[in-house]
Amino acid sequence: MKPHQLQPVFNAAKRLEPFRLICVVALAAVPAVAQPGLTASINQLAPEIRTPAAPHTPRINGPEIFGVRPDHPFLYHIPATGDRPMELFADQLPGGLTLDPTTGNITGIIRKKGEYKVIFHAKNSLGAADKKFKIVVGETIALTPAMGWNSWNHYAGRITQDIVLQNAKAMAESGLINHGWSYVNIDDTWQGARGGQFQGLQGNAKFPDIKALCDQIHALGLKFGIYSTPWETSYAGYPGGSSENPGGAWTKPAGKTVKNKNILPCAIAPYHFYTNDACQWAAWGVDYLKYDWNPIEAPETREMADALRRSGRDIIFSLSNNLNLSNAPAVTPLANSWRTTGDIKANWKSMSDRGFGQDKWRKYSSPGHWNDPDMLEIATKERNQPGLTPDEEYTHMTLWCLLCASLLLANDMGEMDAFTKNLLENDEVISVSQDALGDQAVEIARDGDARVYAKKMEDGSRSVGLFNTGTNGTIAVTVKWSDLKIHGAQKVRDLWRQKDLGGFKNEFSLPVAAHGAELVKIEAE
Repeated sequence: MKPHQLQPVFNAAKRLEPFRLICVVALAAVPAVAQPGLTASINQLAPEIRTPAAPHTPRINGPEIFGVRPDHPFLYHIPATGDRPMELFADQLPGGLTLDPTTGNITGIIRKKGEYKVIFHAKNSLGAADKKFKIVVGETIALTPAMGWNSWNHYAGRITQDIVLQNAKAMAESGLINHGWSYVNIDDTWQGARGGQFQGLQGNAKFPDIKALCDQIHALGLKFGIYSTPWETSYAGYPGGSSENPGGAWTKPAGKTVKNKNILPCAIAPYHFYTNDACQWAAWGVDYLKYDWNPIEAPETREMADALRRSGRDIIFSLSNNLNLSNAPAVTPLANSWRTTGDIKANWKSMSDRGFGQDKWRKYSSPGHWNDPDMLEIATKERNQPGLTPDEEYTHMTLWCLLCASLLLANDMGEMDAFTKNLLENDEVISVSQDALGDQAVEIARDGDARVYAKKMEDGSRSVGLFNTGTNGTIAVTVKWSDLKIHGAQKVRDLWRQKDLGGFKNEFSLPVAAHGAELVKIEAE
């Protein structure tokens, strides 16, 4: 680090808690000498748990806005932390909705379009909390990016109905539900033969009763997602949404072998069953659809979008595998999210290549329509993948929140350690993702390994990510007011540590670890 770079580091460090300055000095003194069975990487030391524990008094978390279509089933869990028992209630709740004061689950149907301003209240023996909330009844849903879990990266074809329910219970019992995590989504390999009232795809032997699974997940206050494809056969070799047979009969194709891999034919067959499937999912109670094929094009996207809209239920429409940028103008208005990249892997290069390349997609992102650089590789255990270090996981979560990307975990929800839970329970960081303005961050500065990303917030503040993409230790990363297009005295808050850092003029710097990130909020004093 150059001499002129050192002073901003220690100016910022002096404003932090004393223990942090001690840690910076102590870690700098660790010799970079490999020892048998150990690594020289500073990232392999005990991970820094940054976020203070939630208070015992009530606090209402989550977004400040929620969209639903008129006459469609409504389900929203008020995410509130604090000691239980806790009573949850609301002022000016629209007619047709009911709030369970013990669980915080709101259910029912709103008939009339419009915006409804509500105030949530939470009360326990130690105190009370309030939160303003807006319910928007109209044609736009997914007003904030989805938060939840997907089965594929950890379980792949091993997924079963019991495993899904176990992960849903873990999401609720761990307390993540009270920080806004809500979707529990199964991926490929659930599909069986067509049948039932709608001649829709039914669950196979691994998923004997999807309606019961939906009901159990909804009872927890969570939502349920499913997977399909417009192809005749899915990537994993299971029935899809089209068929060569007018009755929808399906036989697994033999495929062909290329370099010892079984390659299945991937094509949209003449007979489409998109409406059949959408009606079946709505009858089960599905809340989210991952629709997977390539290339993603407008005709089949529109056909499924229309089928979902006619189903009588709000089902988030998420497109995969990855959308070609040239097709974005025609496709993005039809969906709630779309993959902008190939499949992510649990390593730094894969994660950083996807997260740091989203600026060209920004113009397609807005409330109800989100860019998706793929799932969160936090606490994942993928075969032949090293996983991310703690500092890299801070980068991953920080960047995805700034990008307004879908936040879909891909781990075993029952095996989260204290560091992982702490990483996922920071409500000030999550609020950057769930801000009602829905402004996707862009890179505003780059200097060597240092990168600065910023996004506008609804309250007029800026959320700013300070990133170190290099491997040569801690560096100072600076955000300049001129790059933010602001001026004058500004107060800065460390969102990961939930600490006010004081007032600054012209610029602000923090030390950032290799492959690490810091996240701050900047607003006028």
